[in-house]
Amino acid sequence: MFTRWMLVWTAVLGMLAAIETGKVPPLVKLSEDAGGKADGTAWDSSMLRGKVYVLFYVDPDKKDLNEAFVDVLHKKHYDGKRFGTVAVVNMAATWKPDAIIEMLLEKKQKAYPRTIYVKDKRKVLVNAWKLADDNSDVLIFGKDGKLLYRHFGKMSSDEIAKAIKIIESHL
Repeated sequence: MFTRWMLVWTAVLGMLAAIETGKVPPLVKLSEDAGGKADGTAWDSSMLRGKVYVLFYVDPDKKDLNEAFVDVLHKKHYDGKRFGTVAVVNMAATWKPDAIIEMLLEKKQKAYPRTIYVKDKRKVLVNAWKLADDNSDVLIFGKDGKLLYRHFGKMSSDEIAKAIKIIESHL
């Protein structure tokens, strides 16, 4: 009986800690051994304020899963003062060597300077925000840092349209 209640209580606490639509998620910081920006500086989730942000949290082995959504975003040419993108790479979710991923991220940062590329070497966001591990997660944040939308896995055309509508209604 006690074990069953402990399992239920643990599940309830886990759900409470998960990132929720309409709320600012718990603060997370990625620096040093835990990760950080592609340029080696620290990144924290308080940076998701001031404009609408789309955050991609991606297992490198699933990097192309939501390429259709990325393509739509590129074609929209949103004003960089009101819209931004963050790509957080779940480096602990792959067998690929960190050095190779870091080199690729540095190249991507130069090719796409409007996107902030971030390394998560210890699954910090998976644990703190209860994101889907070994997947491609899409999160949209409002100017106030509140989560407006989340989707784990491949987005359908309907989900892409829904996400675009949310972005455009908050710009």
